[in-house]
Amino acid sequence: MSILENNNKKESEIRYLTPLDIEIQKPKKKFDRIKKWGVRPDYKDPEFLLQFLNEQGKILPRRITGLSLKNQRRVAKEIKRARHLALLPFVTDLLK
Repeated sequence: MSILENNNKKESEIRYLTPLDIEIQKPKKKFDRIKKWGVRPDYKDPEFLLQFLNEQGKILPRRITGLSLKNQRRVAKEIKRARHLALLPFVTDLLK
């Protein structure tokens, strides 16, 4: 093999190792809905609290809801109060 053939092999191998030109959409920036809307979470408003529960009735984590730490704790506390008073279910199949 000559040096030229070796060089062509390396170029062809490298060509396939470069990343493809695929445009990736950036996810929307999360925001604290409670802070933006100026709403205080309340256990007497189960429709609002349902936004922070998944289909099984579990509380969604902060990285998904986009809430601040303080507001995530408030929401969790209010959801637990609503569950205790039977305004929200503890566990369910297909809540939404």
